[in-house]
Amino acid sequence: MWENQSLFRVSAQLFADGVFNLLDRTLKPEVFLLGLASARETDEPEAVVVEPQTHRYRPHDFAVLKARAASLEPDGPREVVYHLHPLDHDRYEKQRWYDLLRRATEHTINDLVVNREEKRVSFCSLPVTVGGYLVIIVLQLNAETYQGYYSLPGPAGPTRPASLLAATVQEVLQDAARALRESDTDDDRPVLDRDYNEVLRAAGRRFMLRAAAGSHGLYDACNGVAALRHEGDEGVGTVLISRRNHQAVVPVLTLESPIPLRDYRRIRKLLELSEDRNSLITDATDVFGLGYLVETSDPQYEPLFTVHFTKHYSWELSHDGQLMMKVVSNTPRLPQGTVDENNFTEAIRRVFPAVDAAGGAYLWELTLKATTQSNGTILLISEGAAQEAARLTRQCFRVAPRLMTPSVLRLVTNIDGAVLIDPAGTCFAIGVILDGLATEKGDSSRGSRYNSALRYVESSRYPVLAIVVSEDGWIDLLPPVRR
Repeated sequence: MWENQSLFRVSAQLFADGVFNLLDRTLKPEVFLLGLASARETDEPEAVVVEPQTHRYRPHDFAVLKARAASLEPDGPREVVYHLHPLDHDRYEKQRWYDLLRRATEHTINDLVVNREEKRVSFCSLPVTVGGYLVIIVLQLNAETYQGYYSLPGPAGPTRPASLLAATVQEVLQDAARALRESDTDDDRPVLDRDYNEVLRAAGRRFMLRAAAGSHGLYDACNGVAALRHEGDEGVGTVLISRRNHQAVVPVLTLESPIPLRDYRRIRKLLELSEDRNSLITDATDVFGLGYLVETSDPQYEPLFTVHFTKHYSWELSHDGQLMMKVVSNTPRLPQGTVDENNFTEAIRRVFPAVDAAGGAYLWELTLKATTQSNGTILLISEGAAQEAARLTRQCFRVAPRLMTPSVLRLVTNIDGAVLIDPAGTCFAIGVILDGLATEKGDSSRGSRYNSALRYVESSRYPVLAIVVSEDGWIDLLPPVRR
């Protein structure tokens, strides 16, 4: 299609890896390019090009793509749009056709995914004209991981993303398409050099537009309030995002003069009023009172967005009781605060096949208690727990072997270091400072607790499973469950 198409695809792949790995490493993004020759019939050579040429999808899989796009035209007369200038009309018609091509490509790839039983979810950019081809950037993610996160019900779209993940997909594809247009006009321009965290911040703003019903500024207002202290105290409290006089909100106090949301200091002071179930109420433009949401069993109940300020520089966005986005120091992340019981059971079965159902249930109970430790901890389950406690004598506090209980676990996780138990739940050491060889699987974006546990697990002589609870709320099973 053009000289540097392989270089661009590799750059787009690295860009997607960098962004989505900050959210969830099991998303495993894959990027490829699909080119449709503008001036060739579908049966001519190179009428369809797939980059890379070794990709599992072949050009003949997209041979009827243009016909499929044309079939997506609505039956009957469509809405007529009048433009004062002929060029405006041509531009509108071109964009409409490009959107049909994008939708047809997504439908075609989804059919391929289903037929081949690939666990992938696919997204496409609008076509970009390069070298006589309409080039579509295709992004695929792990379907199990993507669909495992809560999404908003109802219709979604470019201006109505259903989740932070959906908003991030849109940002990545838009950035890639923009870089593709620029690379066609300026060979010296850097390709996809935008900071990964900045992409996530843009995605967070885009997603908050859905929560704010299109009103701009809510994301930055939440960051502004979270950054302030009141009389030395961190901001902790909740805000309900609701239209005025909403039937599901019971008013407690109503301000005669609503406070503009951009007035961060006054909002931060009013945040002190929110406690228990009482929250500040805002329509994403002004804060106009204090109230609470009716119980879910009430016929007036309707799911609303809630912003919970957790500590300095930190806040969370929830909908219908589902945590959707955590923001720390102005950078959004996906919620990582839970361990799925099915994944844990699978990991126990894989690492410790001799553990029966009752033993697995007991280890799950201990794991749940470990995940409630706000300061972070490591629960280490090893078949060689006794031998490892002896080997690491100078790097731990050895204890007389005893069955670990959730109440005792809560106490011993108050100090730094790992808690070392065997698959039967017997504890041999606490405050363990882990060792291990450096591994290429390390992650410099994660803290020392995660990386030390990863090094230990990768180099351990015994079957081992680590539950790593980070201070920022991330919870990892190491080794991870294979997807």
